[in-house]
Amino acid sequence: MTEFLVQIEFTVPPEIDQNTLQRLREHEARRATELATAGAVRRLWRVPGRWANWGLWRADSESDLHRLLASLPLFPLMSITIHPTAPHPSDPDGSSGASAASRRRLPAKDVPMPVSVTLPDLGDSVTEGTISRWLKTEGDRIEVQEPLLEVSTDKVDTEIPAPAAGILTKIIAQEGDTLAIGTELAMIDDAPDTTTAVTAVPVPAAAAAPDHDQVKATDKNTTPYVTPLVRRMAVELGVDLHQVVGSGIGDRIRKSDVLAFAEKNKTQPRLPAPVSPNTYLSPLIKLKTEQHALEVDTLTGTGHNGRIRLSDLPGTATSASGAAQRTDRTEKLTRLRSVIATRMVESLHTSAQLTTVIEVDVTEIGALRAKYGTNFVNRTGVKLSYTPFFVRAAVDALTKFPAFNASLDQDAKTVTYHADLHLSMATDTDRGLLAPVIRNAGTLDLAGVAQATADLAHRARANTLTADELTGGTFTLTNTGSRGALFDTPIINQPQVAILGTGAVVDRPMVVKNAAGDKSVEIRSMVYLALTYDHRLIDGADAARFLTAIKANLEGAEFASELI
Repeated sequence: MTEFLVQIEFTVPPEIDQNTLQRLREHEARRATELATAGAVRRLWRVPGRWANWGLWRADSESDLHRLLASLPLFPLMSITIHPTAPHPSDPDGSSGASAASRRRLPAKDVPMPVSVTLPDLGDSVTEGTISRWLKTEGDRIEVQEPLLEVSTDKVDTEIPAPAAGILTKIIAQEGDTLAIGTELAMIDDAPDTTTAVTAVPVPAAAAAPDHDQVKATDKNTTPYVTPLVRRMAVELGVDLHQVVGSGIGDRIRKSDVLAFAEKNKTQPRLPAPVSPNTYLSPLIKLKTEQHALEVDTLTGTGHNGRIRLSDLPGTATSASGAAQRTDRTEKLTRLRSVIATRMVESLHTSAQLTTVIEVDVTEIGALRAKYGTNFVNRTGVKLSYTPFFVRAAVDALTKFPAFNASLDQDAKTVTYHADLHLSMATDTDRGLLAPVIRNAGTLDLAGVAQATADLAHRARANTLTADELTGGTFTLTNTGSRGALFDTPIINQPQVAILGTGAVVDRPMVVKNAAGDKSVEIRSMVYLALTYDHRLIDGADAARFLTAIKANLEGAEFASELI
């Protein structure tokens, strides 16, 4: 085997399409794993600010090395330079107890330089973001992919990881700033020292390599990058992420890794710990701690992730009756809340909205749930609620009334009837209302709808949706009955032309007529369906016919074949 020092640089043409660019970004994240799998890489150095890296490779010959490199993803975009493996200057005879080729200097032109942190592309429909919170301060040492700041958009809130390891030398964008995609946020100086060379640590040829899992699990100087959901789960289970070995791409820690570690070690949930100086404090808590001269380090937070709540503060002022004094507080709207407010008002100003309500007997649907519910859970992993039935009934009606699956452009005096049905599902989260989209909902059966609904709702509340999963809907369903409301008058999600609200299912005495025409009073399961529609395109009679079609689908309850 011969060792070669290889420089790989990606040429990204200005006209590159978004799909290829996304593949390049994904390749950047998983490059180390892929090259290690190829069995040739010995060491890698990333060149900050460029799509480039250096690596020490082994192959039988240069031609074999070329063939190996040609098998890598995105090879057509690679510019490859192979350098001779001359001995390190400190080893003139090439023999120092370690392989001379295991230590190389990078050319001076590729010396690591300060790295600019920019607001990354967060989705095709996202053009700007608001800095919610910096997780690091100037002067902090950070690792690659360590969470650096939190950004809020009109679609999702997300953490931005550090693109390189080093010192955070300058924070340019401040909390609360709303910036366009690509705007510079901070600077990271990733040069390890002032020398002009990057030298790999020599490894004696006979030395045994340390166990990979042991190295990862015992390295306490780095913070592994995990998603907010995984980090929250680790806190709840009392798991130290430094001790967890990731099984994802690039050794990323996944939810299953945390659960497995907690089960193996029988970790108990953590008790509230004293608050560190870097713990986030709300404006009200900051004010109270200053007013009462409280030392934050001595406080114990009982809120999420140890966050301090008002009830955690000792010695707050009380009234003569002994009750705590209450004061008004003014807070700035979150980015999501501000976007919701703007879009709701814009929707009412855009279209002529009218709501029609119909009452539906879903007793037979309830019987299907009781009969097939247990088997459905065992087969699909999700509960059989009323929502999939509402979705299926609405989808069937939409195929008969295409005007409700449309968009109207009054300025252009055109209406677009959508060929596909992408159903927006209004979802209540602690951050505000989101509407993730079930793509091609018309192609799904009850099980598919139930699984897609449960998955989107879970990820919406865990804040792990992508921006693209929140766009492109053509019709919306909102389940206001999940919180006990009988019905409301939902506001249209522009540029759609209709939204269906489903109320709470309640048992009521109803007059029922049998086949012979005789009437009796029975206890039936009833629900109100409220349809808000754009009167510029849809007339009241059409709205009534659309709701009547949904009513017939639900009361007919011909879904047994999808539940067996």
